[in-house]
Amino acid sequence: MNAYVLLLDDSRANLATVGGKGASLATLKRSGLPVPDGFHISTQAYKDFVKANLLEKLILEKLKKVDCAEPQTFEEVSIEIRSGFLEAGIPEAIRDAIREAYLNLGVRDGVVAVRSSATAEDLPEASFAGQQETYLNVRGSEEVLEAVKKCWASLWTARAIAYRMKNHIDQSSIALAVVVQEMVLAESAGVMFTANPLNGRQDEVLVNATWGLGEALVSGSVSPDSIVVEKKTGAVKDLKIAKKENITVPAASGTAEKKLKGARRKRKVLNSEQIRELAALGKKIEQLYNRPQDIEWCYSAGGFSVVQSRPITSLLAAPSQVDWTLPNPKGNYFRGSLAEHLPNPASPLFGSLGLRAINDSTNELAEMMNMDLREAQYQYILLNGYVYMAYLLNFKFVLSMVKVTLQNYKLMYTQAGERWRQAHQDFADLIAKIKETEAENLSEAQILERVYQIMYAAGKYYTVIQSGTLPSASTSEMIFSRIYKSLKDRNDPDASQLLVGSDSVAMRAEKSLFDLNKWIQNSSSLQSYIMKKSSAELAVLLEKKEIPARLKQEEWIEFRERFTTHLEQYGQTSYDYDFMNPAPAEMPAVSLDALKLFLEGKGSDPYRRQLEAEERRSRVTQKILSKRRPLLKRWFQKALKWALECAPLREDSLADMGMGHALIRRLLAELGKRLTAGGALKDPQDIYWLKEAELVELTKKMGAEGKITDYGQIIAERKQTWKEQLRISPPAILPENSPFAKIVPWSRQNEAGSIIRGVATSAGRVTASARVLYSPEDFNRMQPGDVLVAVTTTPAWTPLFSMASAIVTDIGGPLSHSSIVAREYGIPAVLATGSGTRLIQDGQTITVDGDAGTVTLLSL
Repeated sequence: MNAYVLLLDDSRANLATVGGKGASLATLKRSGLPVPDGFHISTQAYKDFVKANLLEKLILEKLKKVDCAEPQTFEEVSIEIRSGFLEAGIPEAIRDAIREAYLNLGVRDGVVAVRSSATAEDLPEASFAGQQETYLNVRGSEEVLEAVKKCWASLWTARAIAYRMKNHIDQSSIALAVVVQEMVLAESAGVMFTANPLNGRQDEVLVNATWGLGEALVSGSVSPDSIVVEKKTGAVKDLKIAKKENITVPAASGTAEKKLKGARRKRKVLNSEQIRELAALGKKIEQLYNRPQDIEWCYSAGGFSVVQSRPITSLLAAPSQVDWTLPNPKGNYFRGSLAEHLPNPASPLFGSLGLRAINDSTNELAEMMNMDLREAQYQYILLNGYVYMAYLLNFKFVLSMVKVTLQNYKLMYTQAGERWRQAHQDFADLIAKIKETEAENLSEAQILERVYQIMYAAGKYYTVIQSGTLPSASTSEMIFSRIYKSLKDRNDPDASQLLVGSDSVAMRAEKSLFDLNKWIQNSSSLQSYIMKKSSAELAVLLEKKEIPARLKQEEWIEFRERFTTHLEQYGQTSYDYDFMNPAPAEMPAVSLDALKLFLEGKGSDPYRRQLEAEERRSRVTQKILSKRRPLLKRWFQKALKWALECAPLREDSLADMGMGHALIRRLLAELGKRLTAGGALKDPQDIYWLKEAELVELTKKMGAEGKITDYGQIIAERKQTWKEQLRISPPAILPENSPFAKIVPWSRQNEAGSIIRGVATSAGRVTASARVLYSPEDFNRMQPGDVLVAVTTTPAWTPLFSMASAIVTDIGGPLSHSSIVAREYGIPAVLATGSGTRLIQDGQTITVDGDAGTVTLLSL
């Protein structure tokens, strides 16, 4: 062969010459594994094509126009670059080399598959697969040449450009190779993971299988059979046969999707012998690479072929690798209540000082209700870094809970709003009092005492709403839904659709930004300036109180005042109850992103949406009241009124949970600054990685002579441990075999398949890129149209919903914040997936079905 074309098993085929996919196929072929025959078109061919057509200059010029804060620029630049590629001619020397290699391949009917292979693809540290194109059922040398050029152009899709920028991959250093292989006319196809990515077990093989070509599986148009195989023996441990509606088959040109008919729709794709053979093949490939592999396979003419193998870039910590030894074997440990608002591992400072204050306030309120929580061992504790609510479920505790509930029934349900408003005022008064003294004027001990006081008040506040607004909202919606279901017709909207549009804090915050957007539109110069600047740049300008050149001073000042007022009203809450995370007011760029959506005309008008909800509710209500069932109609009206009164209270009270969040962070920032100046910390933010006792010890030593303990190494180790804990999928309930685990929806473990099951809470079906967000630090990665994937959300996350096409969470249910806001925005939501954030990879294409309650994992 020559510099442009290499045989598939050529010893020169490596990452630099043939890209990640090509290098992997070459290794497999050289090892005697069943890989369809073919050849590589090297990266040198791509480079010479680019050089001959002066495309490098075009690429560099166009990339200058990309603005990470403006998602549409990626698509605009991509179209311009790819057009340049498709209009360019392939140099004759490259054309001749490809034609000759294709003719020498001598495949049946001349049918081949043409696959892209990037030099930044399939690396262990960068899951880049799926960014470029594959063309199947290509016939004749001219079609092959055209497909090769399309593959080269696909290196510059908007998604690929953005991915490289996100992963700091030098755009000028990349090149694309192409693999041309004999086309396997597959009877069946699928993917195989040689370690189970859904639970981390490396002694299991996970297989997804479907009829026909594998494109139906990749596109998400078919649900595959899901098979869990014991790696050592090849025995099937679990088999779920899917109902397969579609099949991808070769067409006159390319492929076509057809409806699958007959018995194959419900028949399993692979028999036991085939499964054992496929698992053995996967085991060989894993041994070859010495690490778990993600393998694409197909079956034809009685044998298996491998068309791709790449490392599994993310693997959950297996249950066997995580020690969930319980402090009390007879105790119960639940990731609910307040723990539900702490989705990630807790910072050491919150896990010590924060939880101590919350437990103290919970015990005090219980004593006021004549309950002894100490005997029941009711408290919040840490297990593997995660917050759990612990309790000893004995007869005395259950009887005590029932007694208190009955005694305080009226207080909990009929006076929920009044109690919340009083609790809100008490909490606000404490914050105002603490604010009277600037942090700079407090001693270190006083700062810690005030942090404790705020967290104590926050715990007390949560206990009040937990026994008031939260159960009232859930109970009222549940009762209304049951009554409505008995009265509605088949085509009437779901009960949840009658309860959207409430004037909750989320709705008011959205209206505030929408109003600001309307005001900005009165000035074309101001609007143009805001749209051209990134949200991060705008945030810096607003903080520095600088007035940009060429703008009217009074307009900019008024914009700053209006936006600051918005943050003061709606930014004093929390994304995550752990005070390590900033409050929305500290991250103005997120709200600026949402504001820009309105300015672009992409945001949903909250006023119109609210009006439409009211009109729909009125229309359905009149229809229900026209029926001749007087008793049920009276109950319907009462239940609807109660549910509409309680719905906004739930959101408003949850938003207030973080009322003291920003103040705590301000106090700790001052203390962190002092510790850094004194040499105890390298960075003020490191204060969150100390435990309360360590912090107390440090503050005592600050004013005295003597050596201050250097916590640098300890902090570094704790940060690394936190990252490792983040990969754990914490069980919703411990022990995991508890009968209560069957009740809690997010306790489910998705053991097999590319389908994650959860609770359907907002209707609709969307296929889009997943954006897995764990904390506010990730928010800048959210792009319009992404699927928001999170452990859970709070009212502070609401601006992201305006950008999201769908919502997926690990925990939550039909009455959670995620569900309520998703219905408000009319986007699909699947909640309580158990470990969606751990199973879905950032940037992966997924299908969210808010009717079926499923998330289908597609291409990466």
